[in-house]
Amino acid sequence: MFIHRNAFINENSGSFIKDLVLITLQRLSLKYSSKSVTDKSLDSETDRLLAASMVMFPMTAGQFDTVYNFTSLTLASMMASTLFFWIRIGSVNEKYKSAMTITGLVTFIAAYHYIRIFNSWVESYEWPASSDGTVLDPTITGVPFNDAYRYMDWLLTVPLLLIEIIFVMKLSPEETASKATKLGVASGLMIILGYPGELIIEGDLSVRWMWWTLAMIPFMYVVYTLLVGLSGAIASESDPAVAAMLSKVCWATVLSWCTYPVVYVFPMLGIGGPMSVVAIQMGYCTADVISKCGVGFLIYNITIAKSQAMASNGDGKALL
Repeated sequence: MFIHRNAFINENSGSFIKDLVLITLQRLSLKYSSKSVTDKSLDSETDRLLAASMVMFPMTAGQFDTVYNFTSLTLASMMASTLFFWIRIGSVNEKYKSAMTITGLVTFIAAYHYIRIFNSWVESYEWPASSDGTVLDPTITGVPFNDAYRYMDWLLTVPLLLIEIIFVMKLSPEETASKATKLGVASGLMIILGYPGELIIEGDLSVRWMWWTLAMIPFMYVVYTLLVGLSGAIASESDPAVAAMLSKVCWATVLSWCTYPVVYVFPMLGIGGPMSVVAIQMGYCTADVISKCGVGFLIYNITIAKSQAMASNGDGKALL
């Protein structure tokens, strides 16, 4: 259902906040037609800003196929990982089943949103008929590509990614709740601050730089917590192999997450037009597979190792 975009806007609100809310509502509603996006007679600054943020670029067949194949591969990776993680829940001790459930939930949510991203990409272009078999470049249909699905995915999965790491650490229930809450809030704030800048890939990119800088503040807090704040919990592990795996999962998360701010600045590095769209989609897809599927398998290895140790010490039931 489409909600009238002015319903939530106070007339006394700042113009920047008003523009941001209008843009977000329009992009999520997908009700803006191709005519309104390209019409030069747009009658307000807000509409012109919206049009600029939703500009669709003509793609070559190769560029379209690159995004198509990357999103398809990422979707398949998420679906396969979800099945594996949830099927293997019975193989871990009861204490770590929550971590494995969340690990599968992360890839399940991502798979759903990648279905939406994939379908949105396909609906944004169409292939012209060819009588001689020549593959022509796709044409813009007028349906805007809704990349907001990606941020909706991150808003859910990024906090869960951090929580699953906390759940396999050697922490007291109070420390687990505290760190999970702090990391969840910080990561959610990071995603919220990053989204407004993502709407701008051409024109005045100083605004995109501003939102990138703001999003980096909670990002650095998360990085600090993973590499420094959890070092005590890692050092308290009695099994050096488990400690090494925990250290690896923290570093893998940080290194894979460092990909996102780099991809974010592609337009500011001179990568513009359709190539910026292709580069951003390729970068985010690659980073998602590493941070969700790759880190998920590291979490699985940790839960298996800890479960086996508990079973051998008589602290857990026999594992499947």
